Amino acid sequence: MLFLIEYNREKGEIVNIRKFDESKKTDAESARLDLELDLRRKGTKHEVVILDAIDEARIRRTHRRYFESLEELAKAS
Repeated sequence: MLFLIEYNREKGEIVNIRKFDESKKTDAESARLDLELDLRRKGTKHEVVILDAIDEARIRRTHRRYFESLEELAKAS
């Protein structure tokens, strides 16, 4: 499963998350590029990433910074 994430670093929150099957990797990459170009045109400075994992629970564990606040991350340390 592929996850396309738009992340607002200033607010520390996910703006949007889209899921793609592995067979749709080209679609996910095209969607990432389109999103990055649109954000750039608008002057919006968000992070855009594609993560590959078995399921969302896995990326919630391996990429916690996208899903948890700074306070939650600090408590877990």
